[in-house]
Amino acid sequence: MMRYDRRAIGFAVCLSCLAGYVDALGFISLGGFFVSFMTGNTTRLGIELAGRHAGGIFLAGGILALFVCGVVLGSLVGHAGGKRRAPAVLASVTLCLLLSALLDTRGYSTLGVGLLAVAMGMENAVFQRDGEVTIGLTYMTGTLVKMGQRIAGAMLGGSRTAWLRHFVLWLGLLCGAVLGAAAHGAIGLDAIWFAATAAGLLTLVAMRLHIAE
Repeated sequence: MMRYDRRAIGFAVCLSCLAGYVDALGFISLGGFFVSFMTGNTTRLGIELAGRHAGGIFLAGGILALFVCGVVLGSLVGHAGGKRRAPAVLASVTLCLLLSALLDTRGYSTLGVGLLAVAMGMENAVFQRDGEVTIGLTYMTGTLVKMGQRIAGAMLGGSRTAWLRHFVLWLGLLCGAVLGAAAHGAIGLDAIWFAATAAGLLTLVAMRLHIAE
């Protein structure tokens, strides 16, 4: 993350905000399961396995599988996009979110929410180099660990501001989750349309600014 300039970091914060927004929609709709935070779903899967709850096992396992499929698809699209990785991946995320919104409109809400997990998996392919994700956009454990390490480094005489990059990325996810929860409370899963619109706008931004090339 420290390799990127401020423009790229700002773009990553916007994507993290989108992830928080979508995750809040999925979490509320699924009754406590996530569509972007797979560590939480893995814990839930363990709990459901221990309790032998077939429905919970199927749901947690299904979301995990869909997310991984999204990562695979995003990585393939990003590879095909070459130097245009970011707009190519985000265009695919946008299409996935649009399809999710359409499915919900037609009464297939469960399928629509499932596609949210696919979209979030795909989003993680935006910032990737040499086959490795360089900025995690949908999960914050590693980001908070790095923030803590940078704070410790500052206390030991290192950069006093390096931790801020990790903090604003976390803050972006938090703000997105607040907006997503509020939107779901107001209009339910129709709020997916706003996520699709935001993803489309971010695709245009990536095309103009040549982000993460």
